[in-house]
Order: sequence, then C-alpha cells, then structure tokens
Amino acid sequence: MNNGEIITPINERITLIQRAAGLTFGTDAYLLGAFVRGKPGGRAVELGGGTGVVSLLCAARDRFASILCAEIQPEYVSLIARNAEGNGLSSRVLALCKDVRDLTVKDTGGEVHAVFSNPPYLRADCGFTNDSPEKNAARREENGTVRDFCQAAARILRWGGCFTSVYRPERMTELFCSLRGSGLEPKRVVFVHPAPDAPPSLLLTEAKKGAAEGLVFSRPLFVYADRARSVCTDDMQAVYDTFSLSHLF
Repeated sequence: MNNGEIITPINERITLIQRAAGLTFGTDAYLLGAFVRGKPGGRAVELGGGTGVVSLLCAARDRFASILCAEIQPEYVSLIARNAEGNGLSSRVLALCKDVRDLTVKDTGGEVHAVFSNPPYLRADCGFTNDSPEKNAARREENGTVRDFCQAAARILRWGGCFTSVYRPERMTELFCSLRGSGLEPKRVVFVHPAPDAPPSLLLTEAKKGAAEGLVFSRPLFVYADRARSVCTDDMQAVYDTFSLSHLF
C-alpha cells in the first residue's frame, strides 16, 4: 500500500484499492457495470478506467473474456494492474496508459465487441475546480470531451458493437449528438432517480455502431424508496442481487 490509499470491500466480492485524493467508488460506476451487456468469449475496452472498478465488476461476472482499461494517469494505470492482481483477475483485466483521443485498433489488437465508459461529466471551464488534480481529471473534460470518448469508442468497435456510458441528464443533448455524430446510434436508455420525488441524476445509455434508429426507454430506476434515502427500492435491490438492469425493460 502507498500513502493516501484506502482499501474498500465492494460488490461482487471485489476488494478495491482507491486513492483518497481521487474519486471513490459510487453508484454511477456500479450501475454502469450492471448495465453493460456482456458477450462470453468477447473482448471489451473501458475508456478512462480510473481504479479499474467497472472492468473488475464485469470480469467478476464473466461478462467478457478480456477487458482492456485505457487510462491516461500513470498512477491509476498502476492501480488498475494492482487491483486486477489483488482480485485474481490480472489475466482478464489489463491496463493501458493511453489518451483516449489517440486510441486506435492497434492499441486494442483489433476491433472489440464492447466499449464502456464513465466519461468526465463537466466541461473543463465549468464552475469551480477541485484542489485535487486527480479529481479534476476524472470530473472535467481536461483530457477529452464526451465527443472524444464517443469517437474513440467508434474507432475500436466492431460493426454492431455496443458503447455503454453513464452520464448526466442535463448534458444528454451533447451526449446523443456526439454518439450519432460518431456513427453510434442510441438504442437503450435508463434514467436513474435518487428517489421517487427527485429528478433524474444519472443517464445510462447503450449505443450500437452502425445501427438503425430506434430508442427503447426502460421504466425509471429509483434508487431509494423514502425521502430519507435509507431504504432501497425493490428495483434497486434487484440490481444488487443480479448485477443487471434487464428487469427494468
């Protein structure tokens, strides 16, 4: 362990090393992993891997034969490798130090079946910056906009492959324009609400390379059943039980 690191047991029996100065594991990452539809024997890429948690969750559930985590911050590339090794997944979750804006099929060993990402939610010039450069890099588009992430996914996906993302509802227009402009057609959407009386706080989207238009919306996912946000809804508990959102459609 290095200074400033913490160890956290999370879902799917994963033990995660995290950096206190960076973003820690949360609902958005877990829901992204649960929304990713796997392909047994297939290959996947995560764009902006961070600690590698989404890839680790997917690997623990055997969603893919191998997952490549592309991450621009060297300290996190090392962290991904250590997390994979510590959870017995180093043969299936690999780390790559790479700017997603430069990522090509040469880096991925050919086209892949799936790409997933939790891209930075905020524009680089939006609001107050954080004292932590690591958090700024994760939250803000300092190393690529959402359009850059969509274009990277399109470059490395095979025809008919899926790009799955978690994003903010208030930037849905930018996401959908970026997806379609990159040749990725939005196909499935889930709006996630903290509680039944709250507006959506997360947007889960699955887009397919080269697909015709036609968008399917699930029923809303409410995380908590009460205003105090202390009791999970049955739908959210089903996500935890099955690591899937298929019951919402």
